[in-house]
Amino acid sequence: MSSLRTVAMKLEVVVIPVSDVDRAKEFYGSLGWRLDADFDAGDDFRVMQFTPPGSGCSVILGKNVTAAAPGAAQGLYLIVSDIEAARDELLRRGVAISEVFHDAGGVHAGTDEPFLFGRRRVSNPDPERRSYRSFASFSDPDGNGWLFQEVTTRLPGRVDADVTTFTSPTELAAALRRAEAAHGEHEKRTGQRDANWPDWYAEFMVREQAGSELPS
Repeated sequence: MSSLRTVAMKLEVVVIPVSDVDRAKEFYGSLGWRLDADFDAGDDFRVMQFTPPGSGCSVILGKNVTAAAPGAAQGLYLIVSDIEAARDELLRRGVAISEVFHDAGGVHAGTDEPFLFGRRRVSNPDPERRSYRSFASFSDPDGNGWLFQEVTTRLPGRVDADVTTFTSPTELAAALRRAEAAHGEHEKRTGQRDANWPDWYAEFMVREQAGSELPS
């Protein structure tokens, strides 16, 4: 049997439908996103590209770049390691954003805007601060809907086990703090100081992100 090689497929661009290109440019710039491109071809075409901090995927918006109606893009998730810090940054930038919320435990009918875990939003972060379960939402001037989702530990299979990536200093610092706490418990169990703690930290962080069994 011949083996099939998997071709790498990297999601790098999402198109956002907007009605007023200059207004959209001002809004996405106000988020602190990097403007990668802004060019036109006369009065009938204009395209801009923005990239969120630490993201491998960019957004494109402009004139005659999509047939979708302005505001049609919904459920656009921005993964952050600290939901409250991410929300506070947008507030400092003058961007309206919801309070932090979590789900009501499988309630999939209701009047709240739908998100990954249902249609009822309960105030404050997830009580157990579980990864994937705390959110905050905001919209651009056309009503395209974005959500922050707090992810601190990836579930198994969610990332390439051979690749470890941290998208921001905040995310890396959070991983180091978790490794430090776990290593402290490791030293308590062994009853001695571990001089090779850098290797232990590295192993912990790689395994944690890959969702594999953590070192003891």
